[in-house]
Amino acid sequence: MEKNGKDAVSPMLAEQRRQKIIELIRENGSARVSYLSETFGVTEPTIRQDLMKLESEGEILRDHGGAFLKDFSKGVRELSLHHLDNMDKKIPIGRKAAEFVEDGDSIILDSGSTITEAAKHLVSRKNLKIITNSLNITLLLGEEPSHEIHMTGGEFKAPTLSLTGDKAAQFISDTYVDKLFLATAGVAFKAGLMYPGFNDIPVKRAMIEAAETVYLLADSSKIGKTSFAVLGGLECVDYLITDSGISEEELQRFKELGIEVIVATM
Repeated sequence: MEKNGKDAVSPMLAEQRRQKIIELIRENGSARVSYLSETFGVTEPTIRQDLMKLESEGEILRDHGGAFLKDFSKGVRELSLHHLDNMDKKIPIGRKAAEFVEDGDSIILDSGSTITEAAKHLVSRKNLKIITNSLNITLLLGEEPSHEIHMTGGEFKAPTLSLTGDKAAQFISDTYVDKLFLATAGVAFKAGLMYPGFNDIPVKRAMIEAAETVYLLADSSKIGKTSFAVLGGLECVDYLITDSGISEEELQRFKELGIEVIVATM
Protein backbone atom coordinates (compact mmCIF):
# COMPACT_ATOMS: atom_id res chain seq x y z
CA MET A 1 0.00 0.00 0.00
CA GLU A 2 1.39 3.42 -0.96
CA LYS A 3 0.51 6.97 0.01
CA ASN A 4 1.79 10.13 -1.70
CA GLY A 5 4.29 8.06 -3.69
CA LYS A 6 5.85 6.54 -0.57
CA ASP A 7 5.30 3.16 1.00
CA ALA A 8 3.05 3.50 4.02
CA VAL A 9 4.54 0.58 5.95
CA SER A 10 5.00 0.38 9.70
CA PRO A 11 8.42 -0.62 11.13
CA MET A 12 6.95 -3.97 12.19
CA LEU A 13 5.68 -4.72 8.68
CA ALA A 14 9.00 -3.61 7.20
CA GLU A 15 10.83 -6.03 9.50
CA GLN A 16 8.49 -8.83 8.52
CA ARG A 17 9.06 -8.06 4.86
CA ARG A 18 12.83 -8.14 5.30
CA GLN A 19 12.57 -11.51 7.02
CA LYS A 20 10.61 -12.86 4.06
CA ILE A 21 13.14 -11.35 1.66
CA ILE A 22 16.06 -13.06 3.37
CA GLU A 23 14.14 -16.37 3.42
CA LEU A 24 13.57 -16.06 -0.31
CA ILE A 25 17.22 -15.20 -1.04
CA ARG A 26 18.43 -18.05 1.15
CA GLU A 27 16.22 -20.40 -0.82
CA ASN A 28 17.04 -19.14 -4.32
CA GLY A 29 20.57 -17.84 -3.81
CA SER A 30 19.78 -14.42 -5.26
CA ALA A 31 16.92 -12.08 -6.16
CA ARG A 32 16.49 -9.02 -8.34
CA VAL A 33 15.09 -5.75 -7.03
CA SER A 34 12.36 -5.73 -9.69
CA TYR A 35 11.19 -9.22 -8.70
CA LEU A 36 11.14 -8.37 -4.98
CA SER A 37 9.28 -5.13 -5.67
CA GLU A 38 6.57 -6.96 -7.61
CA THR A 39 6.39 -9.85 -5.13
CA PHE A 40 6.00 -7.70 -2.01
CA GLY A 41 3.99 -4.90 -3.61
CA VAL A 42 6.32 -2.04 -2.65
CA THR A 43 8.49 0.34 -4.67
CA GLU A 44 11.98 -0.52 -5.86
CA PRO A 45 13.53 2.23 -3.65
CA THR A 46 11.91 0.55 -0.63
CA ILE A 47 13.37 -2.81 -1.64
CA ARG A 48 16.80 -1.23 -2.07
CA GLN A 49 16.54 0.15 1.46
CA ASP A 50 15.61 -3.32 2.69
CA LEU A 51 18.63 -4.81 0.95
CA MET A 52 20.93 -2.14 2.36
CA LYS A 53 19.65 -3.00 5.85
CA LEU A 54 20.15 -6.74 5.30
CA GLU A 55 23.63 -6.16 3.90
CA SER A 56 24.58 -4.05 6.93
CA GLU A 57 23.50 -6.96 9.12
CA GLY A 58 25.81 -9.29 7.19
CA GLU A 59 23.01 -11.36 5.69
CA ILE A 60 23.59 -10.69 1.98
CA LEU A 61 25.72 -8.88 -0.58
CA ARG A 62 24.13 -6.33 -2.88
CA ASP A 63 24.86 -6.22 -6.59
CA HIS A 64 23.59 -4.14 -9.49
CA GLY A 65 19.87 -4.74 -9.64
CA GLY A 66 19.64 -7.21 -6.77
CA ALA A 67 21.33 -9.19 -4.00
CA PHE A 68 22.81 -12.64 -3.39
CA LEU A 69 24.05 -14.87 -0.58
CA LYS A 70 27.57 -14.28 0.66
CA ASP A 71 28.62 -17.92 0.19
CA PHE A 72 26.77 -18.37 -3.11
CA SER A 73 29.72 -19.41 -5.29
CA LYS A 74 31.43 -21.51 -2.61
CA GLY A 75 28.38 -23.71 -2.18
CA VAL A 76 28.18 -24.41 -5.91
CA ARG A 77 31.89 -25.19 -6.22
CA GLU A 78 31.81 -27.60 -3.29
CA LEU A 79 28.32 -29.00 -4.03
CA SER A 80 27.35 -28.09 -0.48
CA LEU A 81 23.81 -27.34 0.65
CA HIS A 82 23.00 -24.07 2.37
CA HIS A 83 20.19 -25.25 4.69
CA LEU A 84 22.08 -27.30 7.27
CA ASP A 85 20.30 -26.23 10.45
CA ASN A 86 18.57 -28.82 12.67
CA MET A 87 20.66 -31.63 11.20
CA ASP A 88 20.31 -33.57 14.46
CA LYS A 89 16.62 -33.87 13.53
CA LYS A 90 17.00 -34.21 9.76
CA ILE A 91 19.46 -37.12 9.83
CA PRO A 92 17.11 -39.58 11.62
CA ILE A 93 14.16 -38.35 9.53
CA GLY A 94 16.06 -39.14 6.35
CA ARG A 95 17.12 -42.54 7.65
CA LYS A 96 13.53 -43.41 8.60
CA ALA A 97 12.20 -42.25 5.22
CA ALA A 98 14.59 -44.57 3.38
CA GLU A 99 13.02 -47.54 5.18
CA PHE A 100 9.91 -47.07 3.04
CA VAL A 101 11.79 -47.56 -0.24
CA GLU A 102 12.15 -51.09 -1.62
CA ASP A 103 14.23 -52.42 -4.49
CA GLY A 104 12.52 -51.70 -7.80
CA ASP A 105 10.37 -48.80 -6.54
CA SER A 106 9.68 -45.78 -8.71
CA ILE A 107 10.14 -42.62 -6.62
CA ILE A 108 10.42 -38.87 -6.78
CA LEU A 109 13.02 -37.29 -4.52
CA ASP A 110 12.60 -33.59 -3.83
CA SER A 111 15.66 -31.43 -3.11
CA GLY A 112 17.11 -30.14 0.16
CA SER A 113 19.07 -31.32 3.17
CA THR A 114 16.43 -33.64 4.68
CA ILE A 115 15.75 -35.42 1.38
CA THR A 116 19.50 -35.70 0.83
CA GLU A 117 19.77 -37.57 4.14
CA ALA A 118 17.14 -40.00 2.85
CA ALA A 119 19.04 -40.43 -0.42
CA LYS A 120 22.23 -41.33 1.46
CA HIS A 121 20.45 -44.41 2.80
CA LEU A 122 19.25 -45.50 -0.65
CA VAL A 123 22.73 -46.21 -2.01
CA SER A 124 22.35 -49.91 -1.16
CA ARG A 125 18.98 -50.25 -2.93
CA LYS A 126 18.81 -51.76 -6.41
CA ASN A 127 16.84 -51.04 -9.58
CA LEU A 128 15.19 -47.84 -8.39
CA LYS A 129 13.50 -45.60 -10.94
CA ILE A 130 14.24 -42.11 -9.64
CA ILE A 131 13.01 -38.68 -10.70
CA THR A 132 14.61 -35.72 -8.96
CA ASN A 133 15.25 -32.03 -9.38
CA SER A 134 18.34 -32.25 -7.16
CA LEU A 135 21.85 -32.16 -8.64
CA ASN A 136 23.60 -33.53 -5.56
CA ILE A 137 21.10 -36.38 -5.15
CA THR A 138 21.53 -37.30 -8.83
CA LEU A 139 25.30 -37.56 -8.36
CA LEU A 140 24.93 -39.42 -5.07
CA LEU A 141 22.62 -42.15 -6.39
CA GLY A 142 24.12 -42.21 -9.87
CA GLU A 143 26.95 -44.35 -8.52
CA GLU A 144 24.62 -47.37 -8.48
CA PRO A 145 24.45 -48.66 -12.09
CA SER A 146 21.13 -50.48 -11.59
CA HIS A 147 19.25 -47.24 -10.88
CA GLU A 148 17.40 -45.42 -13.64
CA ILE A 149 17.68 -41.70 -12.81
CA HIS A 150 15.90 -38.85 -14.54
CA MET A 151 16.68 -35.24 -13.68
CA THR A 152 14.30 -32.41 -14.50
CA GLY A 153 15.19 -29.31 -16.43
CA GLY A 154 14.52 -25.84 -15.09
CA GLU A 155 16.12 -22.87 -13.37
CA PHE A 156 19.10 -23.64 -11.11
CA LYS A 157 18.90 -22.77 -7.40
CA ALA A 158 22.33 -22.78 -5.77
CA PRO A 159 21.39 -23.10 -2.05
CA THR A 160 19.46 -26.33 -2.63
CA LEU A 161 21.49 -27.45 -5.69
CA SER A 162 18.17 -27.96 -7.43
CA LEU A 163 16.14 -27.08 -10.51
CA THR A 164 12.83 -25.30 -10.31
CA GLY A 165 10.21 -23.43 -12.32
CA ASP A 166 7.75 -24.37 -15.06
CA LYS A 167 10.18 -26.54 -17.05
CA ALA A 168 10.88 -28.71 -14.04
CA ALA A 169 7.15 -29.00 -13.36
CA GLN A 170 6.40 -29.89 -16.99
CA PHE A 171 8.94 -32.72 -16.93
CA ILE A 172 7.41 -34.23 -13.79
CA SER A 173 3.82 -33.85 -15.01
CA ASP A 174 4.44 -36.51 -17.68
CA THR A 175 5.39 -39.16 -15.09
CA TYR A 176 3.83 -41.41 -12.46
CA VAL A 177 5.62 -43.02 -9.49
CA ASP A 178 4.94 -45.16 -6.46
CA LYS A 179 6.24 -42.74 -3.84
CA LEU A 180 7.17 -39.08 -3.40
CA PHE A 181 9.49 -37.83 -0.68
CA LEU A 182 8.63 -34.15 -0.36
CA ALA A 183 10.30 -31.24 1.43
CA THR A 184 8.68 -28.06 2.72
CA ALA A 185 9.62 -24.77 4.36
CA GLY A 186 6.62 -24.73 6.66
CA VAL A 187 3.53 -26.74 7.62
CA ALA A 188 0.59 -24.56 8.64
CA PHE A 189 -2.62 -26.35 9.62
CA LYS A 190 -4.86 -23.74 7.98
CA ALA A 191 -2.77 -22.67 4.97
CA GLY A 192 -1.06 -26.00 4.31
CA LEU A 193 2.36 -26.52 2.75
CA MET A 194 4.44 -23.36 2.42
CA TYR A 195 7.58 -22.35 0.52
CA PRO A 196 9.76 -19.22 0.33
CA GLY A 197 9.33 -18.61 -3.41
CA PHE A 198 6.61 -18.96 -6.04
CA ASN A 199 8.84 -20.84 -8.52
CA ASP A 200 8.72 -23.93 -6.32
CA ILE A 201 4.93 -24.17 -6.20
CA PRO A 202 4.30 -25.66 -9.68
CA VAL A 203 7.17 -28.13 -9.16
CA LYS A 204 5.88 -29.38 -5.79
CA ARG A 205 2.32 -29.58 -7.13
CA ALA A 206 3.46 -31.63 -10.13
CA MET A 207 5.38 -33.96 -7.79
CA ILE A 208 2.30 -34.52 -5.65
CA GLU A 209 0.04 -35.20 -8.63
CA ALA A 210 2.55 -37.70 -10.06
CA ALA A 211 2.78 -39.88 -6.94
CA GLU A 212 0.61 -42.68 -5.58
CA THR A 213 1.81 -42.06 -2.00
CA VAL A 214 3.20 -38.82 -0.57
CA TYR A 215 5.69 -38.79 2.31
CA LEU A 216 6.32 -35.32 3.72
CA LEU A 217 9.69 -34.98 5.46
CA ALA A 218 9.67 -32.06 7.91
CA ASP A 219 11.43 -31.58 11.22
CA SER A 220 9.28 -30.35 14.11
CA SER A 221 10.56 -26.76 13.84
CA LYS A 222 8.64 -26.45 10.56
CA ILE A 223 5.27 -27.41 12.07
CA GLY A 224 3.26 -24.23 12.51
CA LYS A 225 5.85 -22.22 10.60
CA THR A 226 4.66 -19.97 7.78
CA SER A 227 6.48 -18.85 4.67
CA PHE A 228 5.62 -16.63 1.73
CA ALA A 229 4.17 -18.88 -0.98
CA VAL A 230 1.32 -21.30 -0.27
CA LEU A 231 0.90 -24.58 -2.15
CA GLY A 232 -2.38 -25.54 -0.51
CA GLY A 233 -3.95 -27.81 2.05
CA LEU A 234 -2.43 -30.84 3.74
CA GLU A 235 -4.94 -33.31 2.30
CA CYS A 236 -2.41 -34.27 -0.37
CA VAL A 237 -0.05 -35.75 2.26
CA ASP A 238 -0.36 -39.43 3.26
CA TYR A 239 2.51 -39.64 5.79
CA LEU A 240 4.48 -37.07 7.77
CA ILE A 241 7.94 -38.17 8.89
CA THR A 242 9.18 -35.89 11.65
CA ASP A 243 11.10 -35.96 14.96
CA SER A 244 10.13 -36.33 18.60
CA GLY A 245 9.77 -32.56 19.01
CA ILE A 246 6.22 -32.76 17.67
CA SER A 247 3.63 -32.07 20.36
CA GLU A 248 0.67 -34.25 21.33
CA GLU A 249 -1.70 -31.55 20.13
CA GLU A 250 0.00 -31.45 16.74
CA LEU A 251 -0.11 -35.25 16.50
CA GLN A 252 -3.85 -35.14 17.13
CA ARG A 253 -4.41 -32.45 14.49
CA PHE A 254 -2.55 -34.46 11.85
CA LYS A 255 -4.60 -37.53 12.82
CA GLU A 256 -7.80 -35.56 12.33
CA LEU A 257 -6.59 -34.65 8.85
CA GLY A 258 -6.05 -38.31 8.01
CA ILE A 259 -2.26 -38.03 7.96
CA GLU A 260 -0.25 -40.78 9.60
CA VAL A 261 2.68 -39.37 11.58
CA ILE A 262 5.91 -41.35 11.75
CA VAL A 263 8.30 -40.16 14.47
CA ALA A 264 11.98 -40.78 13.73
CA THR A 265 14.36 -41.23 16.64
CA MET A 266 18.13 -41.25 16.88
